[in-house]
This record gives sequence, C-alpha cells and structure tokens, in this order.
Amino acid sequence: MRGSKFKLGKCVTDGYTARMSEKDAGMRIRVERTLREEFLKACRAQDLPAAQVIRAFMREYVKKQQNGQAQRDEESETQR
Repeated sequence: MRGSKFKLGKCVTDGYTARMSEKDAGMRIRVERTLREEFLKACRAQDLPAAQVIRAFMREYVKKQQNGQAQRDEESETQR
C-alpha cells in the first residue's frame, strides 16, 4: 500500500479553510520520540492542538529575538 492509509475528505468545518489559507508553509522536524510523546500529552491535557502550541512558541521566540536585536542595536548606537 502506497501513501497514506487514511483517505482525505472534503473539509466542511466553517472557517477552517479561511484560517488555513493564511498557513501556506509546512515544517518537518525530527525530535526524540519521548519528547514528542510528552509534548503531545501536555497539549492534550490543555485541550490544545500541538500545531497551535508550536506556532505560539515560534511567534514568541521570533518576538524575543527581534526585541533582543532591537536592544542590541540601541546599545550599539549608545556606544558610538
């Protein structure tokens, strides 16, 4: 058997396709199996999709990096 064992159906959930149209890129990562299992367990405990938690983490990480860069730029300007 080739490909997925699950047949994809047509999406009928209201709003789903509108939200998904904003998400046009995928990412595949490799992690330890135990880390993945623990992460999914923690997400289920909060009734949150893992992808939503990962996106929130990514947004926060980017924001912190941008704020850190802005702070470093300000410090460089001050030292001149």
